[in-house]
Amino acid sequence: MTSTSLLQPRFQQLKTLRALAIGLAIGFASPSFADNLPEVQRLIKQGQYPQAMEKVDAYLSSRPKDAQGRFLKGLIYTEMNKPAEAIGVFTKLSEDYPELPEPYNNLAVLYAQQKQYDKARTALEMAIRTHPSYAIAYENLGDVYAKLASQAYDKALQLDNSNSTTQNKLALIRDLITTSGKGNVKPQPVATAPAAAPAAPMAAPAAAVAVKPTAPAPAAASATVVTSTPGAAAATPPAKPVQVAAAAPAPAATPAPAPAAPVKAASGANDDITKAMSAWADAWSRKDMRAYLNAYAQDFDTPKGMSRKAWEQEREQRIAGKGGKISVSFDSPQITVNGDKATVKFRQHYKATGLSSSTTKTLIFVRSGSKWLIKEENAR
Repeated sequence: MTSTSLLQPRFQQLKTLRALAIGLAIGFASPSFADNLPEVQRLIKQGQYPQAMEKVDAYLSSRPKDAQGRFLKGLIYTEMNKPAEAIGVFTKLSEDYPELPEPYNNLAVLYAQQKQYDKARTALEMAIRTHPSYAIAYENLGDVYAKLASQAYDKALQLDNSNSTTQNKLALIRDLITTSGKGNVKPQPVATAPAAAPAAPMAAPAAAVAVKPTAPAPAAASATVVTSTPGAAAATPPAKPVQVAAAAPAPAATPAPAPAAPVKAASGANDDITKAMSAWADAWSRKDMRAYLNAYAQDFDTPKGMSRKAWEQEREQRIAGKGGKISVSFDSPQITVNGDKATVKFRQHYKATGLSSSTTKTLIFVRSGSKWLIKEENAR
């Protein structure tokens, strides 16, 4: 599995995403972001972990919920060989942003390092659930299953050491499993995060980097740690549609001088709207009708003047009543916030059995208490 450079001698790294090419679906509107996080990433690259921790703590002091900063903090703990602290960071991050697959992947690596393979498997399954096209998680899951298989065959031979079939299977598994020859596999060089235009609500996702083993050895599993910031999993396909898992919170943006004017990628609003979109698309993909319908305001403008009840029944029939799997994802949305109302334009990608389509869509969100709900929905 992969996490940063941190696995036991008998456990090669599960694959991870490098800490930096900022794959989080976040904008770079805040000047302090440009000043602080790339500096943190540079310090990580140079192995100056205490200094990197000091910088990231300073960054998080003003934005404690920021997903990128917290993710980097988890990587620093991992590099400093403090797995308990790293597990704490990634666990809390996965609870606050369950749509991000990278924290789950890194948790799996840390659990695998401690030989808690059942926990590692569960974490990887969660990563895949949030982002079904996350190749690193699938590869890491295969490594975990290989290790579990090795343990099972070992146990079988303890009970019946004359079973040649089991001996052959164990030999095969051991041929597949490799290990690094060191206690820690150092991460690949960290790239500098590219600057993005302040108006862009999302940055381009980063690519996953696999950490290669250095020497073979018997009965050890391989792992890949994610060292890139959350959202990078969405970069795997060349077309780069942002999967549900990639829609993550954005750092606070500099407030516009004119309060009455619409503000693109507004500070807290952009964060909450992006998260609401991810939850909406995820509920749709999972056919969770309760969560899906709760994403809409009570006064949602139903199409063709339908009653709310009739519209809900129609949606349930078309979503939950449809056989096979559904996948809903979206490209980087353009968000314009004006007070308690926001307009979001994006390209939606829908896949179902026998159907694949892409649609340009506009959602009108309204603030209801602490939530952003869909008031209007238009497609063309």
